[in-house]
Amino acid sequence: MSVEEYKRAAALKALEYVTDGMRLGIGTGSTADLFIQALGEKVARGLRIIGVATSLRSEVLARQHGIPLVDIDAAGILDLTVDGADEIDSDLRLIKGGGGALLREKIVASASNRVLIIADETKLVPQLGAFPLPVEISPFAWKTISRRIRDNLSHFDVGNVAVALRRDAKMSSFLTDGGHYILDCDLKRIGDPQGLSAFLSQVPGVMEHGLFIGLASAAIIAGPSGARIIRPEGSLFPVL
Repeated sequence: MSVEEYKRAAALKALEYVTDGMRLGIGTGSTADLFIQALGEKVARGLRIIGVATSLRSEVLARQHGIPLVDIDAAGILDLTVDGADEIDSDLRLIKGGGGALLREKIVASASNRVLIIADETKLVPQLGAFPLPVEISPFAWKTISRRIRDNLSHFDVGNVAVALRRDAKMSSFLTDGGHYILDCDLKRIGDPQGLSAFLSQVPGVMEHGLFIGLASAAIIAGPSGARIIRPEGSLFPVL
């Protein structure tokens, strides 16, 4: 099977956790796209859910597949969010936001009773950091914000310190759905993700960062042996 088929297997397994009447957070990314397509098929067959999209991209795709959407303020607390990840470790710590939707993704995850991550096995890593960590920042004083982040990264047991402003295809500054910039931090490894998360969260001008710690309830990881679920010890998240 190809990586694309593993992604599809994870997405289809996640559908087993979606039940009639749910308020559902709908994630962003290549694996989430497959989930949205499969969810749309179930909605067409009569499944009743209300969705909240984590990005404009997911919103457009969900509407194309007939999934009813509301904004997060109208939905309130969500029953479940299904989203992808750029990296995930065995403690369900994540790097997310490679597509630039990390602020909305984290808002939706934080408003959910449960968060289910779907990914192929290449995303499961022994240590976070090989994937560049995205940090969403204010365009105002972005160089000052960038310098403060860069000058402090070495305090968090990283393997490299390199920070770059993300550019779009026209080499202009990439803009998130919220109109912010993205800094990509190429760290190679993150030995202290909790410490780095706490630091980034208190830097003025940082809107959000791509370390998702303590938010995932479980993860479905698909590979050659099939789709398996990872849960914290003692978790009540069901295995279906």
